[in-house]
Amino acid sequence: MCDTLENPWLDNQRNISCIPEGEYKVRLRLPRESASRDYLHLLVQDVPNRDWILFHRGNTAKDTSGCILVGLGSQQDYVSNSVLAMDLLIKEVIHLGGENINLIIKNK
Repeated sequence: MCDTLENPWLDNQRNISCIPEGEYKVRLRLPRESASRDYLHLLVQDVPNRDWILFHRGNTAKDTSGCILVGLGSQQDYVSNSVLAMDLLIKEVIHLGGENINLIIKNK
């Protein structure tokens, strides 16, 4: 449904690494729960030794801060149309019930 952009694997270090392989619960996060996101986004839960891992808007690797960006196209260290991609992703999550969201991270 969309492309994603994450940081490379750097031993799960906060703000600079992607998250480890595994299965994670994800939930909708309301704008009022965030000091910096004024739109619905997704929170990845129970990542070992990490917190506040989000699916959020952004276009470049500099925007990730250890989170997952979504876009409708991608190039090296870049995703495009992130605002539209996030809107489409959230609409699909809500359409599917908005609960019991599982994220599976696999090594390529």
